[in-house]
Amino acid sequence: MKAVVITRPGGPEVLQIKEVETPEPVGDLVRVRVRASGINRADLLQRAGGYPAPAGSPSDIPGLEFAGEVDAVGPLVRTWKPGQRVMGLVGGGAQAEYVLTHEGLLVEIPANLDFVQAASIPEVFMTAHDALFTQAGLRMGERVLIHAAGSGVGTAAIQLAKAVGAIVFGTSRTLAKLERARELGLDVALSAQDFASEILRLTSGQGIHIVLDFVGAAYLEQNLQALAAWGRMVILATLGGTQGDLPIGLLMGKRISLKGVTLRTRTLEEKLAVTRLFATSVLPLLATGKVRPVVERVYPLAEIGAAHTAMGANENFGKLVVTMD
Repeated sequence: MKAVVITRPGGPEVLQIKEVETPEPVGDLVRVRVRASGINRADLLQRAGGYPAPAGSPSDIPGLEFAGEVDAVGPLVRTWKPGQRVMGLVGGGAQAEYVLTHEGLLVEIPANLDFVQAASIPEVFMTAHDALFTQAGLRMGERVLIHAAGSGVGTAAIQLAKAVGAIVFGTSRTLAKLERARELGLDVALSAQDFASEILRLTSGQGIHIVLDFVGAAYLEQNLQALAAWGRMVILATLGGTQGDLPIGLLMGKRISLKGVTLRTRTLEEKLAVTRLFATSVLPLLATGKVRPVVERVYPLAEIGAAHTAMGANENFGKLVVTMD
């Protein structure tokens, strides 16, 4: 099969399309013929040598999410049959013509979505749903601050929060992304420079109930200042640094809960639980169009380097997707 191969740690130029061995499904594994795969920042980190694939995933083939058709199943698989349209999240290896995954990590693609749209869904919507509801316990009417509002997870989180009646605040480094985010339900667009004081002004000093943060150290103090009493913050990435000063008095005084979250390094059991919650809570919203995937651009497999370059430039609104055909 053809696959994107990381030939050595480095920039987009180290990616090559090569013929590799097609994996065979055993046990409860399913082989999927991949039609499209989403590009994620984790792919760039893995390519650069800074984010190795978890055990059991290909170390040299990137790709965390995919959409395609069931091609073959292991002898213990009971859920899926060849030909079914499916999407899913894996630890790596999705940017190839075929990928193996546990049957419980697959979700059927709703009839209203094509493969490109479906490939842009698993990573961002599972991450957003897990962060908002499982980790932060979002409730109707609460105020949510979503940083990087134009990112893949940001665009998914805005829609999921609005679907349950939350009031959504968001930041971005560009005004254009904030304007586009309004179309998805963003209520209040904020500057990334001084968002805490603006939030406190707009909420009459009450603050935000939940913060989803992708920046880390650079936003830490402002996030805590912006949070209400009993506020919850979930850190999903550290694009602005990993080391920061934590104002413990502020944390204690407001009784703030602080969590750091990743999906890729979770156990199989944890990933199965995330997938089940996504299938029951988010999939119906996608099937009816109440929430939708946001795809900025689609690249053919031969242009995988260009897709990585575009992701690194951080200019996309929503997702970048590569097609395998």
